Amino acid sequence: MMLVMIILFKFLIVFTEAQLKVGFYNKVCPAAETVVANVVKDATKSDPQTPAFMLRLHFHDCFVEGCDGSILIDNGVNSERAANGHQGVLGYDVIENAKAQLESMCPSVVSCADIVAMAARDAVALSHGPVYQVETGRKDGLVSRIELAARMPDVQDSIQILKQKFIEKGLNDKDLVILSAAHTIGTSACFFMTTRLYDFASSGGPDPSINASFLPELTSACPKGGNPNDRLPMDHGSGDIFDKQIFQNIRSGFAVLQSDAKLMDDPTTKGIVDSYFGLLSPLTGPSFEGDFMSSMVRMGRIGFKTGSTGNIRRVCKAFN
Repeated sequence: MMLVMIILFKFLIVFTEAQLKVGFYNKVCPAAETVVANVVKDATKSDPQTPAFMLRLHFHDCFVEGCDGSILIDNGVNSERAANGHQGVLGYDVIENAKAQLESMCPSVVSCADIVAMAARDAVALSHGPVYQVETGRKDGLVSRIELAARMPDVQDSIQILKQKFIEKGLNDKDLVILSAAHTIGTSACFFMTTRLYDFASSGGPDPSINASFLPELTSACPKGGNPNDRLPMDHGSGDIFDKQIFQNIRSGFAVLQSDAKLMDDPTTKGIVDSYFGLLSPLTGPSFEGDFMSSMVRMGRIGFKTGSTGNIRRVCKAFN
């Protein structure tokens, strides 16, 4: 009987350690969430694109080895952040700033992975989006290798491939649609637009799903042979505000990214997009804000590390 009790007790310890929860740092580092929020707010004053950086950083982190801060490691050309799928990901300095402040207050307590998750939450709020509670308690991953990022969703993926990549991470079609809506804020480099505008499906022409009245605007922003690093808003007409306008753009052929436009190629994902614009949608339809919060929480649970599978880094860009 005593042996059974010991085994059960050890199981409960492991089970408790393996759970994320809201307010994980309330007792061990009470100011953690406030510090992160203030760092993101200050960074946004200097660069209004910071919220978009934080959202994208969280997504890219979670979709490789899980939400474990592996994308933050900078150990040369073979580190995960050097992968083609992470091109254009920014905001590492914001995370390092928050980490440095927290290390001075609560050494080796707050993980970099949690800072990324909290910063993404604060980014949504700063963009006039929903305010939600973020689960914390992650540890930082012990691995960061470029080849592990080979399955990142890509702007040129078909809708079937995008759906499969989300399924592989334990997410569903609705999560794919909702998390794509994170493109409601931020900009894209013209690098990601070239094929869609000038050689879609090796046709030598543009993607036919682009609204004819929108095409001149896109080609003007990203001319053929122009600077691939020039940027344009990903949400036409609403690039600085977190809202569901991006879905209306997608429905109308005004999607900027090819992967967003692909949501209309599948009856399931198309139906999810359309569900936010039904005649009675304001009264009985789904809540875009509520669904976004739920999908962000689910994404934040992908492959998180606890116990001996991770640690708390002292500096986010380097292993201890």
